[in-house]
Amino acid sequence: MTTLQRSVFTLFLGLALMAGQAFAAEPEVLLVIKNHRFEPAEIKVPAGQRVRLIVHNQDATPEEFESHDLNREKVVPAGAKVTIYIGPLKPGRHAFRGEYHEATAHGSVLAE
Repeated sequence: MTTLQRSVFTLFLGLALMAGQAFAAEPEVLLVIKNHRFEPAEIKVPAGQRVRLIVHNQDATPEEFESHDLNREKVVPAGAKVTIYIGPLKPGRHAFRGEYHEATAHGSVLAE
C-alpha cells in the first residue's frame, strides 16, 4: 500500500468513525402502542437535541401517530415498528395522539 493509499484509507476510516459516533450519540426512545394507548404516556427527551422515536404498535389494528406540536404524522401498521425523528425541541411539553383511537391514545413529549 502506498503512502497516498494509506492516507486516503486513514481519512475514510476517521470519517466513518466520526459518523458512527454521531449516529450513536442520537438518543433513542421507545414508545409502545398497546390496547389503543401509548406507553408510556409521557416520554422525556433532551431539549435542543434530535431524537429517534421508535413506535412499536403491539395492537392488532393500525394506529396513526399524529402531533401538530411536533409536526409529525405516521401510520404504524399492526404489529410493526416505525422510526420517527423529532426535534431538536424547545423545552416544554409537546402533545401527540393516535388519530384512530383519540379517546384513549394520547400522550406527550417533555423536552428538558
